[in-house]
Amino acid sequence: MKLFEKIANPREIRRKLGLNQQEFWSRIGVTQSGGSRYESGRNMPKPVRELLRLVHIEQIDLAKVKREDFEIVEYLKETHPDLYKSLRKAVRARIEAQEGEATDAVGVHG
Repeated sequence: MKLFEKIANPREIRRKLGLNQQEFWSRIGVTQSGGSRYESGRNMPKPVRELLRLVHIEQIDLAKVKREDFEIVEYLKETHPDLYKSLRKAVRARIEAQEGEATDAVGVHG
């Protein structure tokens, strides 16, 4: 999903995560009633869409994110692009392995 891309169905995302409206929307600072309106088709402002993407799609814990982290990433990209690409590849492989383990743990096979 691209930055600020329209989110077609937030209700579907919420249900896939197994969360009720209160749990889902409060994690991004939206009231349950506000979230209900977005799920019913009301236009979602860009900042809300982006928070939903970061927290519920990208699974980022915003409480752990610091500005310095972004500055380190930018510095690494600029000064050591090969190292950055290698680390990115390693992290993606780790995520895929963890997803595979989670799928195996619940007994779901493709």
